[in-house]
Amino acid sequence: MTDRRLLPLACTPLLIAGTGLPATVAAQAPQSVSAQVVLLDTEGWGMGGSGTPIPSQALIDAISERYLMPASPLFPGQPIFPVDSVHPLFTPEGLYPLTGVKSLVLDQSLAQGVQILDHTIKERLALGHDLVVVGGSQSSTLASLEMRNLLALPPDQIPTSDQLSFVLLVDPSNPNGGLLSRFGDPSLPDLSIPSIGVTFSGATPSETPWDTAIYNMEYDGFSDFPRYPLNFLADLNAVLGIAFVHGTIPDLTDEQIAQSVLLPVSDGYAGNTDYFMIPTENLPLLELLRAVPFLGDPLADLMQPVLRVLINLGYGSIENGWDPGPADLSTPFGLFPTNIDLGDVLTALGNGVEQGWNDFINDLGSLPSLPEALANSASVLDTFAGGVNAFSADLSTLYSTLLPITDLVNAMLTTLPAYNISLFAQELAAGDPLDALLMPLAADTGLVTAGIGIGALSVLSALMSL
Repeated sequence: MTDRRLLPLACTPLLIAGTGLPATVAAQAPQSVSAQVVLLDTEGWGMGGSGTPIPSQALIDAISERYLMPASPLFPGQPIFPVDSVHPLFTPEGLYPLTGVKSLVLDQSLAQGVQILDHTIKERLALGHDLVVVGGSQSSTLASLEMRNLLALPPDQIPTSDQLSFVLLVDPSNPNGGLLSRFGDPSLPDLSIPSIGVTFSGATPSETPWDTAIYNMEYDGFSDFPRYPLNFLADLNAVLGIAFVHGTIPDLTDEQIAQSVLLPVSDGYAGNTDYFMIPTENLPLLELLRAVPFLGDPLADLMQPVLRVLINLGYGSIENGWDPGPADLSTPFGLFPTNIDLGDVLTALGNGVEQGWNDFINDLGSLPSLPEALANSASVLDTFAGGVNAFSADLSTLYSTLLPITDLVNAMLTTLPAYNISLFAQELAAGDPLDALLMPLAADTGLVTAGIGIGALSVLSALMSL
């Protein structure tokens, strides 16, 4: 079959159905993008995100129209991958505590989902169909685990590149940025949190025979977590990105999709995966401020340019909110970026102050009327409420959050200290006493911020349901 390139934990429901996604072009992207191909007798099978065991038809249509089979390419060179049929695939998609106190924990949900996906792939291939598997959020991790299983088969049983492809959206196992890989890299001690059933399982395989596209969003705390978690602003911004960014991928405009950046890979990379990042216009950290009538947007625009520089430092960059390193390499968290010149940072901060002031003045000159301001504020709050509610749709009372909060506290008091000891011992054995002291602190900063953020989302969801 002709070579093909495709575009690529709980949030608003994400489609997983259909076929290839757009291979994006951007100024920074030195890589070529493959041309359009036609797939014959190909089925699309897709899964939902956490809390969405079966994606709805509306969600399938939304993803298909934007990423799979748009009426016309959204940008020059966008490949289109038609399929003969699209099928939703049931998978458990539990993520305790965010999908309810009686729902499956992540590890159990993934284990059951992998069995279902594995059976489906083998059954459909045996019937002579080619498959495109699409995963989003939790089911991207599910698909990643299935990739490992398929690669472990005897060589003559591994599906060929003509038979199978993958499209992954906002992938928590994204090699350079996924939360489950950032703290689950093989170079780090194993990390598992039994009280909430979460294992940091590592990165999506990059060296596979299958055309794969991974499509992530800037500042999404699940697929784009900071590399340097001692930067608390970056951590907090990423956690809020779970509520404001992670679940928006089905609703992006054509203009937003057209800005996608094809990320660089390592020298000599021989795999078949393309990695894409969709920039996010506004910092999630300032979204709640933007909900304040009249002065919310001006104040947010005043602060955003400087805050963006400070937050981007958590990714080892000044310009972008993602790590500039190779996208195919599993990249663990670290202490401080070493590739940034202090003079460049100071220049960027100075420019940010000037830009913020100009934006603030311009905003003051075009303040909306009172009804319009209130409507805009309600829209932002509705977006936040939707993200939170989708994250924990089954949490119906404040009481129901007590057990999850207890489990999160238990993890912080038991699992984290044990992990810190292992990390300290590992770095000390490597002959680096400074890293032995600071690496546990960096891990705690990132993980505790994420844990508190997830707990807060659960509580807010419960409060809004009372």
